[in-house]
Amino acid sequence: MKVMVIGGGGREHAIVKKLKENRKITELYCLPGNGGIAKDAVCVPVAATDLEGIVRFAGEKGIDYAVVTPDDPLALGAVDLLEAAGVPCFGPRKNAAIIEASKVFSKELMKRHGIPTARYERFDKADDALHYLKSASLPIVIKADGLALGKGVIIAQTSEEAEGAVRAMMEDKRFGKSGERIVIEEFLEGPEVSVLCFTDGKTLVPMVSSMDHKRAGEGDTGLNTGGMGTVAPNPYYTPEIADRCMREIFLPTIRAMAEEGRPFSGCLYFGLMLTVDGPKVIEYNCRFGDPETQVVLPLLKTDLFTVMQAVTEGTLADCPVEFEDGAAACVILASEGYPGAYGKGYPIDIPDCLDAEVYVAGAKEKDGGLVTSGGRVLGVTAKAPTLGEALKKAYAAAEQIHFENVYYRRDIGKRALAALED
Repeated sequence: MKVMVIGGGGREHAIVKKLKENRKITELYCLPGNGGIAKDAVCVPVAATDLEGIVRFAGEKGIDYAVVTPDDPLALGAVDLLEAAGVPCFGPRKNAAIIEASKVFSKELMKRHGIPTARYERFDKADDALHYLKSASLPIVIKADGLALGKGVIIAQTSEEAEGAVRAMMEDKRFGKSGERIVIEEFLEGPEVSVLCFTDGKTLVPMVSSMDHKRAGEGDTGLNTGGMGTVAPNPYYTPEIADRCMREIFLPTIRAMAEEGRPFSGCLYFGLMLTVDGPKVIEYNCRFGDPETQVVLPLLKTDLFTVMQAVTEGTLADCPVEFEDGAAACVILASEGYPGAYGKGYPIDIPDCLDAEVYVAGAKEKDGGLVTSGGRVLGVTAKAPTLGEALKKAYAAAEQIHFENVYYRRDIGKRALAALED
């Protein structure tokens, strides 16, 4: 079979590597891919948001199956267009991808269907939002309605920060149209958990839980990033909490989308906060998370392509999905300065014999090697029977990789290890 993956980051590299394990796949393409993915698939210089180019390529190559992973093409309707061209896809259609593409939609969906989440108000005008802030409790969370590369959420500790966030989104248009509407919601406290789920719109199968580390600095300080590292499973996510989430959040969400004529098929990501009042939804994503995918998929025992086809065909209930019992840890190697300004074009030295998997996120080919081209450059993932061992292996491998301006947090998994010791 001829398969194409849409996207070009570390998440896509993890998906490509996992798909390569299926012998039915004779040709594997990635659009646009990157310098590291090029070693595992044929990379084609078509942007993930160039929907016409993607559909044209699928027709020219006779693509049998497509995996659409980034949020932008899903929100734009890539799956709808590919299906109309006769290409089966893994990923939600446009009317279901709105669960991530619009914070207003997702909050109102949860309110309509009684799915636990933070209290909130929505605003279309900056003056109304600023007036509301005058009597709001701090800290408080301000979210741009639309997609903003994972950076459209501000946790304001002071009134000045909150006002600045509103003005930046709604008046200064920092996130373009994504900030024309905003959501202001209460600040929740508790451990955060990410749970990715396979679903065909009827059946839902949770994957191994994970813990992301969003802040750039150690001790969870500094600016928010796309993720500086992950571990799986998340020790805070006990079997009892998992059962409760299935009853109160996961299945109700799938049923809600179906009832509203927006059946969701693909990977649905639940960002959860485990509060004293129980688990609550912080956010939905309509696709695999990044870098959560880099620790979840390595633990998947079942063939990924088989599961994806079952999702597309609506037969997930008949497809056993199994995960390993061990743990995985991913350390992101970034360019110093990220998520702000950073240098590019530095040669990357990756030893051949590492006891870890290296997923390439922001690098391109040059003169037969790789050079840095993004803020998050590599994800170094290791598996082991225990989380402590997985972290040791991941950091040992990270220390052997070199490029100028390399930066990575040295405390990935610290909170998870502490939780395991409690």
